[in-house]
Amino acid sequence: MSRDTVVKFVRNQGGAKSVRDAEVTQQQILDAAEMEFARDGLKGARLSAIANRAKITTAMIHYYFENKEGLYKAVLQRPINELESMVGQMNLDHLHPEVALEQIIRSAISYEAAYPHRQMLWFQEASQNQGLYFKQVNPGSLYAPLLQVLERGIKEECFRPVDPFLTLTHIISVCIFYFTVQENWKHLTPDIDRLSPEMVGEHTESAIALILNGVKKN
Repeated sequence: MSRDTVVKFVRNQGGAKSVRDAEVTQQQILDAAEMEFARDGLKGARLSAIANRAKITTAMIHYYFENKEGLYKAVLQRPINELESMVGQMNLDHLHPEVALEQIIRSAISYEAAYPHRQMLWFQEASQNQGLYFKQVNPGSLYAPLLQVLERGIKEECFRPVDPFLTLTHIISVCIFYFTVQENWKHLTPDIDRLSPEMVGEHTESAIALILNGVKKN
């Protein structure tokens, strides 16, 4: 059942309050599913565990998302939609390439700090499904703005003539690996909370310096 169908149904049943309740319920389900899928992937996650975490029934999951696969796709799509909206508000085309790249780095790290577990969603998708569902949620729209900034910087001779896609991969790695490896790294430095605002801020500034020095034309 599509979201529009659900919204029309609940409006007929109870008006605006019912619409809000339906949206809250869907978010609760997505939040719970995100944690379960990040931990166990599509194959290992159980609808009963998701329902228990969300404090709803499995029937509600089927009502809003039809089945586990439909819920999984919705979970993968949500961060892409959020990031697209965030990047769309930056007006990158009106910024100098260096400034635009810095803004992207800051936003990417800030987003990862808010949702450090989400990288495991992509890891599980790559490991279990070899990207089968990843390619269905239009991931290219996420990376297009960064590619455009790199290509514009190269054209304007602000950046070295690097391979844009390879450089994009390196940039994402610098920004995100910090969070992906945190559960291992914390045992090396148990007295340091690397997810604290102070440490994330230090990571941000270091990442910006490393990346910009790597792409800027001498």
